[in-house]
Amino acid sequence: MNRSLVSRRLELFPVTTQINDGELCISGLSLKDLAQEFGTPLYIYDQATLDGCLDEYRVALRASFPGRSGVTYAGKAFLCLAIAQWARWQGLWLDCTGAGELAIAQAAGVERNKIVVHGVSKSQSDLEAARAAAGTIVVDHLAELKKLAALKLTGGGAFPSVWLRLRPGLAVETHHYTQTGQPDSKFGMSPAEIKLAVQLCRSSGLGLTGIHFHQGSHFHDPAPVEPAIEAALDLLAELEAQFGWFPQTFCPGGGWGVPYHEDDLPHLSISDYVSLIGRTLMQGCQRRSLPLPALQLEPGRSLVARAGVAVYRVEAVKQTAHRRWLLLDGGLADNSRPALYNARYTCLPVHAQERLAGESAWLAGPFCESGDILVEALPLPEVQAGEYIAVPVSGAYQLSMGSNYNGARRPAVIWLNQGKINLIQRREALDDLLRRDLPLTFPDPRRAV
Repeated sequence: MNRSLVSRRLELFPVTTQINDGELCISGLSLKDLAQEFGTPLYIYDQATLDGCLDEYRVALRASFPGRSGVTYAGKAFLCLAIAQWARWQGLWLDCTGAGELAIAQAAGVERNKIVVHGVSKSQSDLEAARAAAGTIVVDHLAELKKLAALKLTGGGAFPSVWLRLRPGLAVETHHYTQTGQPDSKFGMSPAEIKLAVQLCRSSGLGLTGIHFHQGSHFHDPAPVEPAIEAALDLLAELEAQFGWFPQTFCPGGGWGVPYHEDDLPHLSISDYVSLIGRTLMQGCQRRSLPLPALQLEPGRSLVARAGVAVYRVEAVKQTAHRRWLLLDGGLADNSRPALYNARYTCLPVHAQERLAGESAWLAGPFCESGDILVEALPLPEVQAGEYIAVPVSGAYQLSMGSNYNGARRPAVIWLNQGKINLIQRREALDDLLRRDLPLTFPDPRRAV
């Protein structure tokens, strides 16, 4: 591989990544040494990269929006105790979906007023958990709002604030599975339903404080967000005129994409995305003579994706009629995104990256599925069994969507900060696969008539 191609791929790795004497290192630590100590597949999170992405959001908000603003981490991208603790330490709000993620937030000590609960179809137990632990509930539909109103009648102390999720009727350009704002989306309420929801909140005494929408996940052009903000402001102007209600907080969701492959570079920055939102909201309120609400952004992928790297061991090299296969010890069970969304990844050998490139390689896992392919047709040098491969931009939606398919055990996850290592999730053991199972007793077949 030539030096320029290696350099382009390195742009996708965490900010502390270096090549020292031919060894790929993050936070000054050799990935080969980490792989040998913790085993593979191994997921690595670099705190400096997390902190840097968050700083970019905060600087852009201050530069482009004169009112109050804040950042909510969208926990669905990846949530564990350590990530929730990082969010708390950084003063972030935390978006939780359902009672399970709420339990993680509580265990991390996230303050109630910084927990936001989402979900398109919250169960009664989810709503009850949110009532007990959350500061804000984002209501997806009228039936859910009625459940919430009934829950409030039961009493029991402080009750969360309510935001309403608007379906703006405008999607962003992304994979159709991850679009959320189109007219037929399962998410959110139409403008007419939002008006009914405002009335219901008033009649039931719910504290309605915000409006929310989301157009899709992993989009790369912020332009479609502008007409969605304008449509939301038109609705808010009607709500203020008709009901005298205007939100304290305006949240246009998240979903900003990141580059996963060197062909995705150059890529618009977090600042480009945030600046368009801040400018559009400020100018839109001015034109309509509306007060300026607080602006709350809700990034997930764009905070954690680049911070994560997956390291695999090459178990075998296999040549078929037209392809060179590198068969890895992980794949579909820890990263289903290529199979689900045709996600395109790149990688580097952990050792001697600048060896002469051979033919293109296909990187596949050990699972019994033809779709278990992580990387396709990527120029790579000749790689031998026993070597390690590092896949960048592995911090979002991989572990959170992982499975035990084929009896796979979930990988270990480590946290790197200034050369220090913390194991934040241990590798699953064989006993973990049986922990939820209960045995059955069958009659002795020899006694059957």
